[in-house]
Amino acid sequence: MGMKIKAKNKDGVTEVKLLLSNPMVGKEEAETKKVPVSYLTHVTAKVGGKVVWEASTGPFLSKDPYFMFQFKGAKAGDEIVVETIDDKGATETDKDVIK
Repeated sequence: MGMKIKAKNKDGVTEVKLLLSNPMVGKEEAETKKVPVSYLTHVTAKVGGKVVWEASTGPFLSKDPYFMFQFKGAKAGDEIVVETIDDKGATETDKDVIK
């Protein structure tokens, strides 16, 4: 589906802006609109293999959900890896270097 990640560190706090591309269509909406069910069930962000943020999601979110979160413990140059899991169990991974 796709995602855009922007991560910046300022004064020891890393702020991440994450835009996920997904229709986020649940069963009822799919039946009404005659489209396939498709939504993300889980989103995880890791730095150095350590989970720094995660969310359990579902079709209650709007299309192409946007998240913004902050965490401590990373520095500029570290790599943040974001993984999503959809309702069919398919995973997608993307990464960005913290600026």
